[in-house]
Amino acid sequence: MYILIVEDNDDLAANIGEYCEEQGDIVDYAGDGLTGLHLAAVNNYDVLVLDLSLPGLDGLSLCERLRLDAGNNVPILMLTARDTLRDRLTGFETGADDYLTKPFSLQELHMRLKALVRRAAGATDHLVVSDLIFDLRTLIVRRGGRRLDLTPTGMRMLELLMRASPAVVRTATVERAIWGDDPPDSEAALRGHIHQLRGIIDKPFPTKLLKTVHGIGYRLADDESL
Repeated sequence: MYILIVEDNDDLAANIGEYCEEQGDIVDYAGDGLTGLHLAAVNNYDVLVLDLSLPGLDGLSLCERLRLDAGNNVPILMLTARDTLRDRLTGFETGADDYLTKPFSLQELHMRLKALVRRAAGATDHLVVSDLIFDLRTLIVRRGGRRLDLTPTGMRMLELLMRASPAVVRTATVERAIWGDDPPDSEAALRGHIHQLRGIIDKPFPTKLLKTVHGIGYRLADDESL
């Protein structure tokens, strides 16, 4: 999952982010509401973890502005120390999809995030980056109307990169998507898979989408359209 954590408690945000990254997720952070609103508006996150009490712009206002002003339907899990029915109803009324009261289990938080993403995926069955389209129901990939043949490994990598686009996916995250917790000692194997994927989705086309960010990872994006 590609997750944005909007939380002004640095320790709590780090704990949530580290746990999610250990599960193979990609995590961005915002320490205030305005930064969170900007990041949510310009990136294609799978899910947001949103604290109710934030400096600059509180969680309820951020949620409402995403839903009403930006028309953004990204799933939102709201965090709060308040546990009254009125608070929960207010959160749902402004567009939150789930509600978790502090303190909470990191495992439960992660399971709730996965459930929100699965529910949202039922309504979003196509990933699109520029003229590259991945139909998640049929596992058919097309670019410019031309059908592309990918290996199962290539499909896993492509889905990860398309879900994160235009953000950078770190090398370790791509390796986990392919080999789980037992990646090879050398990066040569991963480079081989990247080379193969690039040859399929980029080589026949004038605009190159798959970028190597040296020393960090990979990103999939049409930079001319950003």
